Amino acid sequence: MEFKSEYKRRQDEVERGLEDQMEILEGKIPSELYKSMSYSLMAGGKRLRPVMLLEFSKFGSWDYKKAMPLACAMEMIHTYSLVHDDLPAMDNDDLRRGKPTNHKVYGENIAILAGDGLLNYSYETMIEGMASENPGYVLALREISRAAGVKGMIGGQVDDIKNEDVNIDIKTLDSINERKTGALIKASVLSGAYFSELDQDKIKNLEAYSDKMGLAFQIVDDILDVTGDVEKTGKKSGKDLENKKTTYPSVYGIEKSRKIVDGLYEKALINLKKAEADTEFLVKLTSFLCSRDY
Repeated sequence: MEFKSEYKRRQDEVERGLEDQMEILEGKIPSELYKSMSYSLMAGGKRLRPVMLLEFSKFGSWDYKKAMPLACAMEMIHTYSLVHDDLPAMDNDDLRRGKPTNHKVYGENIAILAGDGLLNYSYETMIEGMASENPGYVLALREISRAAGVKGMIGGQVDDIKNEDVNIDIKTLDSINERKTGALIKASVLSGAYFSELDQDKIKNLEAYSDKMGLAFQIVDDILDVTGDVEKTGKKSGKDLENKKTTYPSVYGIEKSRKIVDGLYEKALINLKKAEADTEFLVKLTSFLCSRDY
């Protein structure tokens, strides 16, 4: 299997799903709001979370395409968080996915409302597309809601902001990363598992897998903030140092941080195999997430 082409095929499937959802809104909401929401949502990116959700939705007897509303909602939630993260009051970034950030194009007020719009539309999308005959769909919706909420991503973001210019220990850093970044990655995996109605032993192993992958993903992001090429990452490097954030590279250095990622990768593969989810694509996706340069 050629991984890049298979990943691209899955990304294209997600793109079509997102386009369909945005077409529903066209002409029905203020034009500036529609343009701003579309600008960030349709700007490309890895589409990692929806791809993972759909991939783990293929293990049961249900048609995985019925999980597309969940996948689209996941990308909307992720994108809204980026729009808000980039605002001057947050990380104050002016480049995202290789393009000027939303507030640089549409202004802070519209960017805030576009982020709000994407978050709320994600729930509309999940509810309107509910596969009522599949009990796992509701569990998936709950998992996504929790991950995006105050106990998940939002709470992690608050602690991340409050601990800028503070030397925090690894336990605190891991807690922030688990919620700020790991929560949505875990929700992507577990939502697919719930949709597939996998048994509890498999879900337990996939939970362990997603915990390791969420941390690995954040550490790689932290490494790329130091070593990344803006032409590949689509965003400026050095923001963590500028914002005086504690990261794995700032504590352990680049080389040891990479070794930590390697260890997480090996352990994640064990959990994936125990869950009987070690398909060729998912194994290669796991490798990609731990070795990526963007």
